[in-house]
Amino acid sequence: MKSAWIKFLPLVLGIFLVLSCKNKNGSAGSQNELFQRPELKDITDKINDHPRDAKLYFQRGNILHRLQLDSLSLADYQKAVSLDSSKAEYFSAIGNLLFDHKDVTGSVKWLKKAIALNPQDPVAHLKIAKLFVIIQDYPSAFSEINTVLRQDVYNPEAYFLKGFIYRDLKDTTKAISSFQTAVDVDPKYRDAMLELGQMYSAKKNPLALKYFDNAFKLDTTDVMPLYAKGMFYQNQNDYEKAKLGYKECIMHNTQYAAAYFSTGWILLQQDSLDKAWRQFDLVTKIEPNNADAYYNRGLCSELMNKKQDALNDYKQAVVFDSSYTEARAAIKRLGAQ
Repeated sequence: MKSAWIKFLPLVLGIFLVLSCKNKNGSAGSQNELFQRPELKDITDKINDHPRDAKLYFQRGNILHRLQLDSLSLADYQKAVSLDSSKAEYFSAIGNLLFDHKDVTGSVKWLKKAIALNPQDPVAHLKIAKLFVIIQDYPSAFSEINTVLRQDVYNPEAYFLKGFIYRDLKDTTKAISSFQTAVDVDPKYRDAMLELGQMYSAKKNPLALKYFDNAFKLDTTDVMPLYAKGMFYQNQNDYEKAKLGYKECIMHNTQYAAAYFSTGWILLQQDSLDKAWRQFDLVTKIEPNNADAYYNRGLCSELMNKKQDALNDYKQAVVFDSSYTEARAAIKRLGAQ
């Protein structure tokens, strides 16, 4: 009897745009030079000494994947499979990598092979669960997730996926519980922290701030949690704390347009029109196609009685978004076609 998920495969394949697996880091010098990096040198030396040892290629593939050198990672995984086709984890690693690059056609055959070799393979089952989540077949997704949890009750990704499903089902209590379990099992599970931050933020619960802070500490190159802290305060009309949050965000990333935009929005509410105009102006420089930035800069100009500047911005907003109703109304309001 065929597995339940196979009958949905044609629909799933129609959902995805198949993309080739690319090396995210682009040109990083010659491959030999790359493999002399500290993270890779020891394992590469071992491979040179034992070129028929599949597990060494698999180990280096994992390192390359963590370094986001996915085309090289894929090559090592495939080499591992060619040397030893009995290991489910080698097949599921390839399936996992292709899935993450939206090559579902390529991914599924590797996941199926992994499950054939090891019916309990956790990576393969969780990827299949994600396919079910996409097509909103939640009972089948839960079945795949529970297969994993029966083998490993401490699998954080399984709880994260459960939280994702409960969130979609609008069961906030169970969603929070599942995301919290993921964090309890893996205190560095950043995606679960962000979900908890967003869910507590929607409830106006200050616990959100703790999760945003912890998520930022885990990856200070991503300032989204700092921006989310600003939004937490903004949604409660605590504008001064919100502006401080956006300022902190900008201090860590001067190109984060959303922080400038939200600061401008607050200043507009506070009738600080000139300061608001400058914030929206900065957004247009960072994101030249941002229709909202032009509209709001135009609104500031109009309120400062700079009608022609306002009209120019409203027209520019329409150029970038022809369905921008407010901008079209503003153009009409100022007497232009």
